[in-house]
Amino acid sequence: MNEIKDKSVQTFIDELASKAPTPGGGSAAAAMGAQGAALISMVCNLTIGKPKYAEVEVEIRELLKKSEALRNTLMNMIKADIDVFERLMATYGLPKESDEEKAARSVAIQGALKEAVSIPLACVQACADVILLSRVAANKGNVAVISDAGVAAMAGYGGLKSAALNVYTNTAGLKDRVFAAAKLAELEAILNDAETVAEEVYQLVKAKL
Repeated sequence: MNEIKDKSVQTFIDELASKAPTPGGGSAAAAMGAQGAALISMVCNLTIGKPKYAEVEVEIRELLKKSEALRNTLMNMIKADIDVFERLMATYGLPKESDEEKAARSVAIQGALKEAVSIPLACVQACADVILLSRVAANKGNVAVISDAGVAAMAGYGGLKSAALNVYTNTAGLKDRVFAAAKLAELEAILNDAETVAEEVYQLVKAKL
C-alpha cells in the first residue's frame, strides 16, 4: 500500500467508505488530530509577522514548531494504525492444529494486542497535546482566525475520543490484566484533563467571536 499520507483527501475518504477493513477508525482518529495540529499552524502563520502580535511572536513561533511536529506525528499514526491492525489480523490466521501451534498463536495474538493498545493510546496523547496547543493559539493568536483555533481543539477532541475507543476495544482482549489496567488508567487520566481543556478552549473561542 502506498503511504496513506501521500494520497489525496478524496482517496482517503473513499478508502474509509469502502468495505476494506483499513483504513478504519484508528486512522480516521489520527487524521482528525492531524487536522487540528494543522489548524494551529495556520493560526500561527497568520499571527507571525503581524505588528499587532509582535509581543507574542517568539511564543507563537515556538508554538508553530510544536504544532508542526505534532502534525507529522499524527500523520504517521494514520499508517501505524493500519500496520498494527494488519499484524493483529495476521496472528489470528496462524495455524492452530497442535497444542504447540495454539500456544504460539495465543502468544502472538497477545503481543499484537498490546501493540494495538499502545498505538491508539499514543494517538490519544498526541490529540490531547493538540488540544493543549490550541489553548495557546486561542489565547494569543490572531483574533481574526480565532474560530480556527476552536476548530483545532474540536478536531483534537474528536481524534482523542475516537482513538480512546480503540484502546477500550483492544484492552478487552488482553489476558494480561495488569497491563490492561495500567493502560486504561493512563487513558482515563489523559481523557479527564483533555476534556476539561477542550471545553475551556471552546468557551474561550465562543466568547471572542
